[in-house]
Amino acid sequence: MATFKATSEDTGGAYTITEDTFPPQVGPPPHIHHTQEETFYVLEGEMEFITDGVTTRAAAGSLVRIPRGVLRDYRNVGSELARVLVLYVPGGFEGFFEEVGELVTDDSAPPEDPPDVEKLVAAAAKYGSEIPPPPQE
Repeated sequence: MATFKATSEDTGGAYTITEDTFPPQVGPPPHIHHTQEETFYVLEGEMEFITDGVTTRAAAGSLVRIPRGVLRDYRNVGSELARVLVLYVPGGFEGFFEEVGELVTDDSAPPEDPPDVEKLVAAAAKYGSEIPPPPQE
């Protein structure tokens, strides 16, 4: 779940900031941002980031920067909810969340249905990102 803290419109396109909440063992699929770099500041919980094959554990107070063009995978590896501030530079990626997300309120539960993968892949491409298919086994 992502809450907009500063949008591209607010910052003249310079950046977007979201506050993301991840239930235990949850994160997005591995993906690449071709047009934005991401910087994560962990507010609560414990996250694990896999960036270009390198694994980093990040507890509250940790900062993790992922440059554009790099495959990334991350998730909450703790047993409690994780909250993370995410900075996207340049701004504009909030359009992805608006297109594929569901409007929620502070007391909303995360969606229970699995995401529509085709919709995610198409929207990601529209906003300069790529969700590669899972490796074949």
